[in-house]
Amino acid sequence: MTAPAKPRPEFRNINALTDLPTYRLPAPGWVSILHRISGVLMFLLLPLIIWMFDTSVSSELSFARFKAVFNQGASGVIMKLIALALIWAYLHHFIAGLRHLYMDINHAAVGKSRGDLSAKVTLVLAIVLTVILGAKLFGLY
Repeated sequence: MTAPAKPRPEFRNINALTDLPTYRLPAPGWVSILHRISGVLMFLLLPLIIWMFDTSVSSELSFARFKAVFNQGASGVIMKLIALALIWAYLHHFIAGLRHLYMDINHAAVGKSRGDLSAKVTLVLAIVLTVILGAKLFGLY
């Protein structure tokens, strides 16, 4: 006599309006999504990055013009916020990349608990460093 077949799990499509707001993405999922977003942000703002570098190192006059862009009222604040977004994107992308390299090298770090811990460290470290550099950017120290 054969044993009764185990019932197969039932899968259903999710509803984006009702299911997604209640879904809790784990920390490694957030790191993965933010890693992609930070890479796209840096790629899209690459012309600005090149302009900032070129203007800051060309001459003393161009460096003074570069500094003036960041100190002109509301447009200066907008430039600082864009620069802050770039700072976060670079830091998060770099730290998350190091996390991925570490997991590739050390296979013991791929477990669920170690992966969750390294994702949380990545998120916290990127935010803390962004706040520190943002405080410098906005002249708090």
